[in-house]
Amino acid sequence: MAPNDTPPSGTAHDSEQRTQFADLIRARRAELNEGLNAFAERAVDPVSGVRVKRGWIYRLETGQPVTPPAFEELRALAEACGLPVEALQDAAGSQFHGVDPLSGGSSEATAYVRKLDRLPADQRERLLRLIDTLVPPDSPE
Repeated sequence: MAPNDTPPSGTAHDSEQRTQFADLIRARRAELNEGLNAFAERAVDPVSGVRVKRGWIYRLETGQPVTPPAFEELRALAEACGLPVEALQDAAGSQFHGVDPLSGGSSEATAYVRKLDRLPADQRERLLRLIDTLVPPDSPE
């Protein structure tokens, strides 16, 4: 396996299998240039102390069956990824339950959010900072 324990890109997946969550974790770990061991060491929920084990992460990334993560496990993975837990909740909901996180929003909001995937990471970050100046993250919707 590669030095940072990245699963082979040709891993077979069932054509119907959703992989949003696995793809998010795999991509973020690659962005961080982190192996499975180091990533799993940091996957600890800061509130409860729940840890996500290396084997579970490996099985997730290679498309093997895994138990959907509980909220504490999502928070642990968010900690390791350096991402908001909401991003992981959305991806996990899509992969494990077929829930489209954008289905409840307005069609205009949905269209904007879908365009975000086409922006480079630095531009998405700048856009988020701009939005946060207009609507602070802690303000009610």
